This record gives sequence, C-alpha cells and structure tokens, in this order.
Amino acid sequence: MSETPAGLAQAPASPPPGTFAPLRHRLFAVIWTATVLGNIGTFMRDVSSAWLVTGLSASPASVAMIQAAGTLPFFLLAIPAGVLSDILDRRRLLIALQIVLGSVSSLLAVLAWTGSVSVEGLIVLTFLGGVGAALATPAWQAITPELVPRSDLKGAVALNSLGINIARSIGPALGGFLLALLGAAAVYGLDVLTYVLVGGALLWWRREADHDDGLRENFGGALRAALRYARASRDLHRILWRAVVFFAFASAVWALLPIVARQEIGGGPGFYGLLLGSVGAGAIAGAVLMPRARARLGQDGLVLAATLVTAAATILLALTNLEIVAIVATFVLGIAWIAMLTTLNSTMQAILPNWIRGRGLAIYLTAFNGAMTAGSLGWGFLAQEIGTDTALVAAGLSLVVVALLAHRAPLPAGESDLTPSLHWPEPAMAEPVAHDRGPVMIMVTYRILQADRAAFLAALERLSEERWRDGAYSWGISEDAADPEHIVEWFFVESWAEHLRQHKRISKADADIQAEARQFHQGAEPPLVQHFLAVERPSRQPR
Repeated sequence: MSETPAGLAQAPASPPPGTFAPLRHRLFAVIWTATVLGNIGTFMRDVSSAWLVTGLSASPASVAMIQAAGTLPFFLLAIPAGVLSDILDRRRLLIALQIVLGSVSSLLAVLAWTGSVSVEGLIVLTFLGGVGAALATPAWQAITPELVPRSDLKGAVALNSLGINIARSIGPALGGFLLALLGAAAVYGLDVLTYVLVGGALLWWRREADHDDGLRENFGGALRAALRYARASRDLHRILWRAVVFFAFASAVWALLPIVARQEIGGGPGFYGLLLGSVGAGAIAGAVLMPRARARLGQDGLVLAATLVTAAATILLALTNLEIVAIVATFVLGIAWIAMLTTLNSTMQAILPNWIRGRGLAIYLTAFNGAMTAGSLGWGFLAQEIGTDTALVAAGLSLVVVALLAHRAPLPAGESDLTPSLHWPEPAMAEPVAHDRGPVMIMVTYRILQADRAAFLAALERLSEERWRDGAYSWGISEDAADPEHIVEWFFVESWAEHLRQHKRISKADADIQAEARQFHQGAEPPLVQHFLAVERPSRQPR
C-alpha cells in the first residue's frame, strides 16, 4: 500500500479521548489494520532501496536522487490526483493502484533476486512507485468519512495518524533487519504481500455508489476550481510558503541520512533501519507531548520550537560519529518532525471547506513534495561538492534563520465556521437553463450613501476573496455615472452548473462577510441580484 506521505500525517497527532472508538466499526478496523501493514511494507521497501543505492554508488547525489524520485510524483501529480479522488469511484481507484504498486515491488524483487539492480533502475522504479502513491493518497484521505459515522470521524483521523507513526517506527527497523538477514529480494517480496492484503480489504468493502445530483464536476472543471481557490485564498498562501521554506531546508537530513549511517558512522543496514525507526518512535512520543506543548507555546510557538529542534538534530548528525548519539538525534528529530507536520496539516484542514478539502490538501502535497524534491537534489549535489557533514551544518544553520524570520508571519488561526450556510435563494429562471450554458454574469446592485462609501468598498474587497475562491473567474465593482450612490458588484462564473455549485459552497463565515457589506445598503428591499446568461449569436452566412 502507498503510505500517507510524511507531509500529511493526519491531525490531530495526539488522539483525544475516545479515539479508539472507531475500531468498534468492523469496516474501519479492517481497512485500518490493512493500511498499517501496508505502510510497514512500504517503509521496508524504501529502506531496502535507499541502502542498495549506497552500495551501488558512493555519490551523495545518487542517494539524494532516490529521495527525489519518490517525492517528485507528488509534486507533479498531487493536484490531478485530488481531482480524480473527487470524480471517480475511490474504492475502484485504490484497488487499481494497489495492483500497479504491487507490480513495481514485484519487479524490484525480481531484479534483486537476479542481481540486476542498478542505480538507474532503482530511481525509475522508485519514481513509478511514487506515481502510484501520489495518485492514491488523496483517495485514502477522502474515504475515512465513509468508514465511520460522523461522531467518530475525529477519532478515525487521529487513528490514521497513529497508524502512520506505528508503521514508521516498525517498518524501517524491520526492513533493515530483514535486509541484513534475508536480502533485498525477500524485503521486496514481503512488500508485495502487503499490497495483496490491502487489495483484499478493499475488495471486501462493498462501497455504495456515489449519489449523482447532476452537478458532478468533470476533471477540467474541478481542476480549474481548485486552481482558482488556491490563487484566491490568502490563508492557504501563508501555510504553503511556511511549508515550502521549512521543507526545502529540512529535506537535507532525509536526503543524506543513508550517507550518514553508512559512510560517516560506518553502520550496516540494520543500523540505518534503526535510525529510521527511531524517527518513528520520536514521532509517537511527539504525538503524546504535543497537546501540552501546544497549550504552553501556542501554534506559532510550537512551529518555531519544532524548526529549531530540527535544526539542532540536523547539525548533531553532522558532528557525531557515534551510533548512540545518532539514534538520540533521530529520535528528537521525530518529535520535532511530527509537531511541524501535524501543526501545518491541522491548520490546512481548518481553513479548507469540505467541497475543496481533497484538492486543497493535494495542493499542499504539491508544495510539500516540490520543496522536498528540490531540496533533496540541491543538498545532495551540494554535499557532493563540500561534503556531507558541511552540507548538513549549512542546512541546520539555514533552518535557524528560517525559523526566526518566518515566526514574524503567524499561521492563520483557522477558527472560521466553514459549514455551508445555504442562505442563497434559488436563482429566478424564466425557463430551465442547461447546466453547461455559460458564462454567467451575476450582478448585485446596492444603494450606498456617500458617507458609507469607503467602508462599503472595504467590505466588498473582503467579500471579493470569497467570490474568487468559490468559483468566480472575474470580479469587479462599477458605479452609475449618473448616480454614484448606485453601485454594482459583478462577477463571472464559467457555467450555470458552476454557479449552482457556488450556492452550496458559501460558508457561514462567508455569509457573515456578505452581511457586513449588505448592512450599508439603503432601502426597504434587499440588494437586487440578477443573473445574465451569454446569448448565442447566430452564425453569419458567408456572402
């Protein structure tokens, strides 16, 4: 099974009371158990590939390229994958991807068994495995609400996070042990068996078909809606740039850790697996400690502390040649890593309404994996020029600078009520309108006193972000040349169906912003709302 990437460790990482209640539901318990076993297999496979490449090439750049090959597909495909998870049957999509990923591991097993493994082959197959994982991740996240009742959803999300960390603590250590004992072919073969287990669990699940309300988005429309939302959401921008600057520098430790384990400290594959297992154990400990740390430090204080601790662990790995010190450093790294990832992810979850959640998280995946890919390649090539230890020290010092600068731009609070308000009345129509007809221009006409003009226009500017996010591709304000108190807000959407979707997307927080603008309107009647459809002009006949 493809693991949930490190960048999407589900929030909250520390299970609240009652988190284990979802395991009472047999469907969730079966899928959750299968995915934990699948993720253990994935971590075992990754340890084997990373270790094999250190034996095939002493170049830090080659080792870093394995890391980049696994994360690059998320950068390239996360957004299309998020769209696919919204418009296809998720169960069937996941079953198909288990077959693809199992085939990749099967080929790795054959190559390892026959002694035909090469650096190039490992990079290509790691990339193909990353493609499957990138396509599967949004769908895995999206099915959780289908496996448990709403009252157990938070507990189910927390258990997903715990499952990832359990796999992270067991998989690398087990993979390193089996690699030393049985060889790479056996490790890859066991990974294939985990895909069979996950595929069997998905086949056992009898998922109900999605209800079609006539407003289902096609791929192109859903993709454009996601990009419009990403372009317009300032809160999303703040989270993304904080993630990019952190992961671009923090990627150094992941890209160069195999080199540290094998060449700098002189350990074997079991020791490398132990280091990765130590990261997972640290993550579990961090999940336990995080509620108290967040209560004491606050959201931004926790991010600052996590970044500084990551920097310290990175520098410590560069300066030591003792195994015990490296194990302690990676344990501390795991604590800081899960604190950073969970804080960023939970904040992202908090600012996204349900209709865009899968695609919004996919955009976060794109930023995360883009930073990890570029960072891994950059630090790998830099280490090749200046040495692994020097590169790690440079990365750690850069993280300190990033932590202090980024702390000046706090993350969004994520406290707005994003549940649909459903307060827009159905549009008046003289006759039924085809869903694909468009574009559609919506005009809202206000009468505003001159004394209120500045405050009203400021409120409309705040409202404009909501219009852009929820589907508008053009927005503006106009006034009547003969009567400046007569002001029109207008925006365009691409089709009638997209405007009907807008009706379902307006959140209660957005409704409050609209109410703030409407309070300046004068008159007994509310502002006039009109819908204008593009008229198809008859084609001209050639003379």
